[in-house]
Amino acid sequence: MASAVTTSRSVQRPAALIELDRVSRFYGSNRALHEVSLTLQPGRIGLLGPNGAGKSTLLKILLGLLPPSSGSGRLLGYDLASAGGTLRRAIGYMPEAGALVPGLTGSEYVALAGELYGMPRKQALRRAHEVLSYLELEDARYRRLEEYSTGMKQRLKLGQALVHDPPVLLLDEPTSGLDPAGREAMLRLLLSLGRDHGKSVLLCTHLLGDVERVCDTVVILHHGQVLKQGGVAELRTTRQDRYRLQIQGDPHTFLHELRLEGVKVLQDNGHGGLRVAVPEGWTTRAFFTLADNSGVVLRGLQRDDEDLEELFHRVLAENGKDGAV
Repeated sequence: MASAVTTSRSVQRPAALIELDRVSRFYGSNRALHEVSLTLQPGRIGLLGPNGAGKSTLLKILLGLLPPSSGSGRLLGYDLASAGGTLRRAIGYMPEAGALVPGLTGSEYVALAGELYGMPRKQALRRAHEVLSYLELEDARYRRLEEYSTGMKQRLKLGQALVHDPPVLLLDEPTSGLDPAGREAMLRLLLSLGRDHGKSVLLCTHLLGDVERVCDTVVILHHGQVLKQGGVAELRTTRQDRYRLQIQGDPHTFLHELRLEGVKVLQDNGHGGLRVAVPEGWTTRAFFTLADNSGVVLRGLQRDDEDLEELFHRVLAENGKDGAV
């Protein structure tokens, strides 16, 4: 694995991974992006927004494939308007669309991507085999692409983005069409690439769970505008009055005792899992006292801070927006 994907932490990089200054993009009279300004450091970044938010347009501008209608930007220190192929050779791009070439085998397809990135043919073939082994596709490397499952095709697209071992990966909906097992496998790969190999990952998706699983920074885009950006942990509200409980036993007496003490039950999943809001001055010791008095066992207790979905909808509401992901 180490030979297939090298660690990028020692690579000399500019202070900022991405710098955008009032970037806008129009398609005729339709505005896809509106004065987007961003400064993002290297790391695992989620570009989050509903369909039509402008995420794919922003990725194409970052790749130098699409010029902004106005504004300017840099990625890895390269000017987006002039770097062209030099910039793209420093980036691995995984498109949302199929982008597969019928008739090729897996190894031929990934090697072709390597050659297009500027690698000599022998080196591209060697790297293709290394990357396919890393992605656990070694047994399918000589099969035609038409024989690949959806999950295998997604990993293959990731393979062509990795073949030249770039420091930055731009990924457009990488879990699209995957079943739960395939989605989990893909997210584990992306997390490992960022955390263990030091790759900077820009994950473009409308799936909140993907960003929460992989990313430590989030950019929320809506109707072509950046509504919020920053560290996920920093943006999420820390709540001192919300808790998640897991109890074992008959919950009826316990729930009754909680309500008598002014605790509001926000959610009861029917299997002992509770989300509650407590009154001012509440101490966690009181949960154990009430559980003991009610004949139940308190198996789990943790603070219920704002999750990414709640953050997303709060940001929309604060900006007078509506929409869903």
